[in-house]
Amino acid sequence: MTASPYLLYLHGFRSSPSSFKARVVQDWLERAGQGGRLICPQLPASPKAAIALALDLAEHHAPGNLAIVGSSLGGFYATWLAERLGVRAVLVNPAVDPTAKLDQHVGVTTNWHSDEPFEFRQEYIGELEALKVARITRPERYFLLAATGDEVLDYRDMVAHYDGARQHVIDGSDHAISEFPQYVDQVLAFCGFQR
Repeated sequence: MTASPYLLYLHGFRSSPSSFKARVVQDWLERAGQGGRLICPQLPASPKAAIALALDLAEHHAPGNLAIVGSSLGGFYATWLAERLGVRAVLVNPAVDPTAKLDQHVGVTTNWHSDEPFEFRQEYIGELEALKVARITRPERYFLLAATGDEVLDYRDMVAHYDGARQHVIDGSDHAISEFPQYVDQVLAFCGFQR
């Protein structure tokens, strides 16, 4: 029996490892006795720095034995990493092209889960441009979980971008996928975990 992979969880814009979905994944892995397989960093605001951190963690902790779950902007990062590393990735309401949406968020605000300042600079838009994946290769590596009721991103962009991948489109729901606990078994099974 092969060892379970390490799981790199990448949160979304202004989010953190304390996000709802990250905690659901962590709880599932801990109950399965695999909590030590989770890598869930706080991503910096700079996309270039976020990718560098994620790539370093992946190559240091889990060379050749990694799966990725990315939510929203984390899904955008997960796609780039999956293409670079040749690993499986689950995308949860992923940002396909975050440059237009995030342009309106340039400035200083706070993280969702703390009062920590969060600064998104204009030059970060160029950093996002550099990470775009025009077309995925080997769609069998991907599992898209998308909600038609996503109030932030258009699920149809996701469905088109991940054409040929395994897809589960939820009728309704929201950007956070509030009922994510119903889907975590499927998500982690795709990543190679068993209870």
